[in-house]
Amino acid sequence: MTQIIVLPHAELCPDGAVIEAEQGKSICENLLANDIELDHACEMSCACTTCHVIVREGFGSLEPAEDIEEDLLDKAWGLEPNSRLGCQAIVSATPLTVEIPKYSINMAKEGHRK
Repeated sequence: MTQIIVLPHAELCPDGAVIEAEQGKSICENLLANDIELDHACEMSCACTTCHVIVREGFGSLEPAEDIEEDLLDKAWGLEPNSRLGCQAIVSATPLTVEIPKYSINMAKEGHRK
């Protein structure tokens, strides 16, 4: 198991969390398995940006993003150089620290978060 530190997010994880993540599964799958409800409007098929996360530590341990992920990330709210789609970033043996952006395009558009 690999540790993922999730930085505090006002709605999804107010106190932050430290979870034991399963290697070979995506960041999104691991967060969901630990009751952190990261959005994934396309059901993790790499067709939207709602599972956008910012990898604050351990980014270099992730396999590089494929072109389709890179293209989608250009549309993500709050894009940073170490942004990834949670559904595409596969956890390895290196611990990760991730931040869930305040908004996703889906939530900002629908007015779910303020």
